[in-house]
Amino acid sequence: MIRDYLNDIVFDWPWLLVLLILVPVWVWWSIRQRKKNTAGIAATTGNRGWMQQSWRLRLMYFPMWLRGIAVACLIVALAKPAHYQTIEMNNGEGIDIMLCMDVSGSMLARDFTPDRLRASMEVARNFVQGRKGDRIGLVIFSGQSLALCPLTSDLQAVLHQINAIEYGQLADGTSIGTGLASSVDRLRQSKSPGKVVILLTDGEDTGGFFDPATAKQLAMTYGIKVYTIGVGSKGLAPMPYQTPTGTQVREEKVNIDEALLTDIAQSTGGQYFRATNTKGLDSIYASINQLEKNRVESTIFTKRTERFLPWLAAAIALLILEMLLTVAFFKKLP
Repeated sequence: MIRDYLNDIVFDWPWLLVLLILVPVWVWWSIRQRKKNTAGIAATTGNRGWMQQSWRLRLMYFPMWLRGIAVACLIVALAKPAHYQTIEMNNGEGIDIMLCMDVSGSMLARDFTPDRLRASMEVARNFVQGRKGDRIGLVIFSGQSLALCPLTSDLQAVLHQINAIEYGQLADGTSIGTGLASSVDRLRQSKSPGKVVILLTDGEDTGGFFDPATAKQLAMTYGIKVYTIGVGSKGLAPMPYQTPTGTQVREEKVNIDEALLTDIAQSTGGQYFRATNTKGLDSIYASINQLEKNRVESTIFTKRTERFLPWLAAAIALLILEMLLTVAFFKKLP
């Protein structure tokens, strides 16, 4: 905790801190001189017994240490410690974006590294990190849909939910219409001038509560632009499956309803993209990032908070305590 405190502190006059080295030397010298005086008085009177019996004598150097600590606190206060906090203010209008991601079993295909699902998660994380000033939400779907994160400007919360995506959270299937409808529902009350869904899937619609045509119509009604991404290599893709002896891989045909995804995108003012590898998927998100530029300007300023007052208060308190102890308990000591 002390290390974290010191890491956040900047001194206006740090060279004064060199004087802290002299404080223990000064206290040692003061105690040494006091011991000489005490020993001289004891030798003159010939009475050393009281030196061993008096508790006040045993503590006679305590006020000197208090004075030394007080001086050290005063030196730190004079060095003018302060805390600087960098604050970023976003001005302008951001875009509301819903990420709609397929998490069906086919997303485990290994034509991407390490597989389609985890590659999509990684690229989505990079996309989110570059969208300062926007609100972003997350919906996943397979046979059902689930909103993992509502629209929020807290991008760290979105990243946390992306990291939490796992296969098996929902019943298997590919209900594209249900996933899109769920995303539209999160955007329909948005007042943002830009409302966008990025729908990523690797298959064909297998039916669900909403069919794709209805979901597309809802997006058009609420002025929501949909970018669609088809994920998967063309032809065959390596698909893992479980056997009594462990996980095996076999080649399976890739079926993506590109006509449907193209229709959804074009009808809502978006675009359809096809990604056959991780690099291509990354380029697609970069293209969407350029197409959907927000009008947010960031202003960065620094806030200074003084931190010398606690040190000054501690120095004054210790000096007062040192004087009180000296007057009340140690005044008659040599």
